[in-house]
Amino acid sequence: MTPVWRKSSRSGSTSGQSDCVEVAHLGGNIGVRDSKAPEAPHLLFGDADWRVFADLVKRGEHDLT
Repeated sequence: MTPVWRKSSRSGSTSGQSDCVEVAHLGGNIGVRDSKAPEAPHLLFGDADWRVFADLVKRGEHDLT
């Protein structure tokens, strides 16, 4: 089955805001890739690790400011 890559709804396709990451469910893992280079290698996370990461992001733990 071909993976369905998704990006955030906050990533626009206009005004120069199309540079982002995309994620896809790949079997029991989550793939992460650069939207500008979809054919390049991507990162692979286990489902549990991805959930921890996503929760930390939602709480602002990885904010740059």
